[in-house]
Amino acid sequence: MNILLPTDFSQNSWNAILYAIEFYKSVKCNFYILNVCIMDNFMAGDSSTATIPEQIDDLYIKPSKQRLTNLLKKINTIDNPNDNHLFYTITEYGFFLESIRKHVVEQKIDILVMGTRGASGLKKYIVGSNTGDVITKVKCTTLVVPECAKYNEIKEVAFPSDFNLAYDLKTLEPLTNILKVSKANLSIVHIQRKETGLNTEQLTNLDIFKTYFEEYKPSFQNLECKKVEDAIQSFVEHKAIDMIAMVAKNLNYFQSILFHSRVEKISYHTDIPFLVLHE
Repeated sequence: MNILLPTDFSQNSWNAILYAIEFYKSVKCNFYILNVCIMDNFMAGDSSTATIPEQIDDLYIKPSKQRLTNLLKKINTIDNPNDNHLFYTITEYGFFLESIRKHVVEQKIDILVMGTRGASGLKKYIVGSNTGDVITKVKCTTLVVPECAKYNEIKEVAFPSDFNLAYDLKTLEPLTNILKVSKANLSIVHIQRKETGLNTEQLTNLDIFKTYFEEYKPSFQNLECKKVEDAIQSFVEHKAIDMIAMVAKNLNYFQSILFHSRVEKISYHTDIPFLVLHE
């Protein structure tokens, strides 16, 4: 498995690395730790182009490589020896999203693992702008690790769905892989905002889900609530959920779970990882 770990050397990105190492401790993995030295306006607008490569190397590339070397030493103190894990470091100078997309392709990445600061480090949103951009604009399954998330054995996974299948079922494979390894219980959660039953298409898709997840013996939960985030909050607390999985194509419907701004009412964003599935 190839895993991309973007880092800005912050505590929350370090926490995501720790989570990934523990989560995949028994899986053969190539971890690619990527630091993107983000192009700033000064360098982009500097007219003395002859000196720019040297400036970039001195100001960005060399310090980044040194910090990645130090990070690797730190990782070796907690994950050595583990014959399942190989680590590679990458320094990139450019634009964040473009760099992520490039290395997803070049390294044949299976999953991105990213940290997010949570409400305490943000002015408004639960998921920071970089993480929010990645899960909506990069077509790669992403595990979003909040800054307070500590790895515990995955026992309960929630999968919110509106039962509208606008994606190929293969999109769900990273979720079934986790269920296979962890032997976790799966709760498929449908949230209704008003008293309406499922339509014909949703009933058909419900049967498809039952067949697809049959070996994992999922439970199907129907929650009625005016606000999606309140329903998820209540369900997470009641069932002691360890991970929430969602399909990226459903993020418009479930955007209040990840991009809600009234963070004072939502606690799960600080310690429950999200698995965002892409086609």
